Amino acid sequence: MAGGALLAALDSIAALRIATFRDFPYLYAGDGESERDYLSVYHDNPHAFVLGAFAGDRMIGAATAMPMAEHLKQLSAPFVSRGLDIDTIFYFGESMVLPEWRGRGIGRLFFERREQRSRELDLPIASFCSVVRPDNHPARPPGYRSLHDFWRARGYAPVDGLTTEFSWKEIGQPDEIPHEMLFWVKHLSNDANGKKTGRS
Repeated sequence: MAGGALLAALDSIAALRIATFRDFPYLYAGDGESERDYLSVYHDNPHAFVLGAFAGDRMIGAATAMPMAEHLKQLSAPFVSRGLDIDTIFYFGESMVLPEWRGRGIGRLFFERREQRSRELDLPIASFCSVVRPDNHPARPPGYRSLHDFWRARGYAPVDGLTTEFSWKEIGQPDEIPHEMLFWVKHLSNDANGKKTGRS
């Protein structure tokens, strides 16, 4: 989605973010106005990549990505401090699918399509970050399974010590709380034929 189609979908994407990240491990108490402000960065950037999954006219999933050098400084600063070239990194923002539509390959497709776009932009590294929670967190639901195995199966690995911090209100909390976010990274092959494509 891009242009007018993306602008029209921002409310739906915001609702997906609020619904998805309300659950453990994020426990995010979001609101529509702040979500639209955050998501506007994708509408305003020509290199941003936004995917939607629909059941009829209903958006049931969405995923975002953008060159890290053009995203929030909170994301790029940990890489810069390590002397890493942020101009080589495609940052994956959100990947969200409503619970009743999970397990059908949508999440896998979101990763594949964003990796494809990363190659098209000649960015050989894909990265995202996830909140760090202890195994004994009191809000961890019984039988909870993290996405770590899914991410590893896609070729991503956490980088020890490569972290940033974001603050948000948790459910039932009056004020924003700082949260540690750990980066996962994957080095992409050029493409299936071993050929590079130029950045658009």
